[in-house]
Amino acid sequence: MNRKKKETFWFVYVLRCSDGSLYTGITKNIPQRLHEHNHTDKGAKYTRGRRPVNLVYSEEQTSRATAASREYQIKHFSRQQKEQLIKNWNING
Repeated sequence: MNRKKKETFWFVYVLRCSDGSLYTGITKNIPQRLHEHNHTDKGAKYTRGRRPVNLVYSEEQTSRATAASREYQIKHFSRQQKEQLIKNWNING
């Protein structure tokens, strides 16, 4: 039997916290994850004390591995590089 594999995408996202800091993560469902960050204990420990958080950047990846790799890359960006990424996304998105 030839079953077509359902394509699922992963997303890398950046949140701006209420204190102005930036948080980067990965997920399959951005709206659900944003809700978790703002309203439940499932949100990252980092964001729980910095609510509300707002989505300021996201990008689609084809696998968890590529999303995790990109997350790692963004987490090591300077603040200036992250702000430029966000600015470009707002212009093009």
